Amino acid sequence: MYRFLLTPRWWGINVFVLLAIPFCIFMGSWQLSRFEARVEAHRSADRQVETAKTEAARPLADLLPVDQSTSGKRATVTGRYARQLLVPDRQVDGKNGFYVLTLLRTDSGKALPVVRGWLPGRADAARVPAPPAGEVTVTGALQASETPGDNGVSNQGGLPSGQTAAISAASLVNLVPYPVYDAWITLEKADSGMTAVPATAPDNSGLDLKAFQNLGYTGEWFVFAGFVVFMWFRLLRREAEFARDAALGLVPDPEEEARQQPTAV
Repeated sequence: MYRFLLTPRWWGINVFVLLAIPFCIFMGSWQLSRFEARVEAHRSADRQVETAKTEAARPLADLLPVDQSTSGKRATVTGRYARQLLVPDRQVDGKNGFYVLTLLRTDSGKALPVVRGWLPGRADAARVPAPPAGEVTVTGALQASETPGDNGVSNQGGLPSGQTAAISAASLVNLVPYPVYDAWITLEKADSGMTAVPATAPDNSGLDLKAFQNLGYTGEWFVFAGFVVFMWFRLLRREAEFARDAALGLVPDPEEEARQQPTAV
């Protein structure tokens, strides 16, 4: 009854199934490994942020450019505070407020964005304490430039003068007449009356949308493997039933039916 499995048609079906199932399992396992790697990267990034708090601060130049190995490290830099901006719609401890961002002009001629602290409520320059005058040395956690639209960073435009949606060199260079470092720091101890902004893990190291996409693709590939097996058994069962009916004479012979058809005149 199963001699049909030796036909060229079924040889093709069987070869396809034997190749498709391992391929689906391999792809599902690979996507799962990507998800697990992102989970481990997230844990490592969190540990790095915590470990960096106890490490000695290093000069800013030693930590640039910012990458996953230097993000969150304690950096120290000397300069003079210049232009001050507000970054609205930022949360700390679940409360909405705004960052106080002040550009620190260094001897190199470039300015480093420094988040001096956070205040609750709507962005209001009148509530912000003035930055220290003269030359200052600041220490804080180094952070990579933000990308508008990613990780909760607003990409809205049309903000009032004196505000910026993202802390990035690309955004700030249009607001000040001097070059800006492609990085920023958040002070360990906020200036008077403000709350310190905690450092965050570097980009692409958290349980973000991409991580859960990997997990979703894992499920899809294993579902595909199961679907291939299901369809193979379904085709096998239908073909076996057809062969059984033919053996019992329950399936009419096409040639006999053709002979019985009346000849058209």
